[in-house]
This record gives sequence, C-alpha cells and structure tokens, in this order.
Amino acid sequence: MKNQIRLAAVGVMAACMAATAFAQDSGADTYKAKCAMCHAADGSGSTPAGKAMKALPFSSPDLVKASDADLIASTKNGKGKMPAYSGKLSDGQITAVVAYIRTLQKK
Repeated sequence: MKNQIRLAAVGVMAACMAATAFAQDSGADTYKAKCAMCHAADGSGSTPAGKAMKALPFSSPDLVKASDADLIASTKNGKGKMPAYSGKLSDGQITAVVAYIRTLQKK
C-alpha cells in the first residue's frame, strides 16, 4: 500500500513538473511569436519598434512590481501604444507569457 502511495505521489509530482515546463515553453514560444518584435528577445524593449513605441524594459521597477493580474490586464486590453491581445491569444497563452516575462526579469 505504501509503495502505491509513493508511486502515485511521484506520478503527481512528475505531472506538475511537466505542466510547469510546458507552460514556460509555450509562454516562451508565444512571446517570441507575438511580443519579441517590440519588447526584444531579452525584454529590453530595444528593438526599432519598441523604441518607436517607447516600450518599457521588463526590468523597469514599475513592471517588476506590477502584479501578474496587472500584466495580464495590460496584455488583454492593451496599454499605451501596445495593442490588445484579447481574442488574439487565449487566457492560458497570456498567463504563460506573463510567467515567461517573469523569468526574463530574473536574468
């Protein structure tokens, strides 16, 4: 019985780790396809389009302290010159992109 519980626990942990890795991969893929053209691959906003639209770097204190909900809302509804992605990206894709942005902020 204990072995079955241990196997089940290992299975649940493996599934959670795989889901997290998938979310990061899909967030990175979506970011590269939809966001990097303005925000740059590293989140610096240093692309010609990002400079023209005055995109803040993700390392900006305002964006670092912004909540995930704030970043999700900005992505869904647009903000400043950034277009709205509601209807273009699913809620899951937007959440995964925000999670990926958080990894860029740690670099």
